[in-house]
Amino acid sequence: MTDLKCSVENCVYNKSECCCKGDILVGGKHAENKDDTCCESFAQEGKDHVTSALEHPSKMISIDCEAVKCIYNSNYKCTAEHIDIKGCGACDCRETACATFTEK
Repeated sequence: MTDLKCSVENCVYNKSECCCKGDILVGGKHAENKDDTCCESFAQEGKDHVTSALEHPSKMISIDCEAVKCIYNSNYKCTAEHIDIKGCGACDCRETACATFTEK
């Protein structure tokens, strides 16, 4: 489990910079920098008609990760102690990013 801080305010799962989904997927199979990553689990509030999976937000979350060139990726799991997901004003998952991505 990883400590997650999410600043994607208009994601339906974001509650007080924590995630209510329970787990997320960071995309970016060919990512070479943080801008090549995204939160594939992003769902826009009011648009995607998704409701929060968990009643209470959690800072500790399971993170699957496709960014194989990141030092924190181990068998498609994030091993970082803490990550930041960025995407102020995002309308699509491609407008989000894992700010913790560090190339191997």
